[in-house]
Amino acid sequence: MSLPELLQTGLVAPFTEFGFMRRAWVASLALSLSAGPVGTLLILRRLTLMGDAMSHALLPGAALGFMLAGLSLPALGLGAFLAGLLVAALAHQAARLTAQREESALAAFYLMALASGVMLVSLRGTSVDLMHLLFGNILAADAQTLPLVAAVTGATLLLLAIFARPLIADTLDPGFLRLAWPGGSRWMRPLFMGLLVSNLVAGFLTLGTLMSVGLLVLPAAAARFWSRNLAPQMLLASLLAAWASTVGLLLSYHAQLPTGPAIVLSAGVMYLLSLLCGRHDSLWRRSPTLTSGDLS
Repeated sequence: MSLPELLQTGLVAPFTEFGFMRRAWVASLALSLSAGPVGTLLILRRLTLMGDAMSHALLPGAALGFMLAGLSLPALGLGAFLAGLLVAALAHQAARLTAQREESALAAFYLMALASGVMLVSLRGTSVDLMHLLFGNILAADAQTLPLVAAVTGATLLLLAIFARPLIADTLDPGFLRLAWPGGSRWMRPLFMGLLVSNLVAGFLTLGTLMSVGLLVLPAAAARFWSRNLAPQMLLASLLAAWASTVGLLLSYHAQLPTGPAIVLSAGVMYLLSLLCGRHDSLWRRSPTLTSGDLS
């Protein structure tokens, strides 16, 4: 078999011959477009672990949606979105009204949310249903999934375009934003949390609650090793997420691997490569040999 035929069979044919592969690819690409900018802001705000906790906090709302409507994606998505907002609000209020730090309160609430979600699913569902909610199945993306993911992506990009400057200012220097825009600065953190939860819900509908934060964090973390400027970081994070999604889908197809973990591990490989040989602050750039060569 010639090289063009090999490339056609290995890279192109899975998407041209199978509708479920095309739908999964489109869903993952749409998710990548919004995951890059949101993930970049998440890392700059140093809320990466909070994002991971929030992804787990979606489960009880999704479980309630499952109990009421079965595997209905609108019900699962709405329940997960409301549960994520509720956990974030409870953690914020607990930190504001007590001496406990917000991340400690969030850890407590997300653990209770995760446990209650598993219990709710077990009351009506099976182990297969629980695995579907925890790990997702992007290959099962259908006519319901694509509009929901596209709506989240479109709304995220629109809101980022409108509120980009105050969101970035709130991320880098919230004190300055409070002085420059006293009336609107208090809405920037709730707006960002809404964008975060929305993208986690979109990731939950495709990758599952345990994998949904993967496309938010890993590509954005990798992009920071290649650029110091915010806009290129966001763009590169989206491109890396799209690349990881494509590679993960192909690995899943050819090697019969779980799709969500394959996509997240592909993003993890990109992060490790960036950590090793990125242009800025990577192990290669910080190596003693390179440093001494630069000094000389």
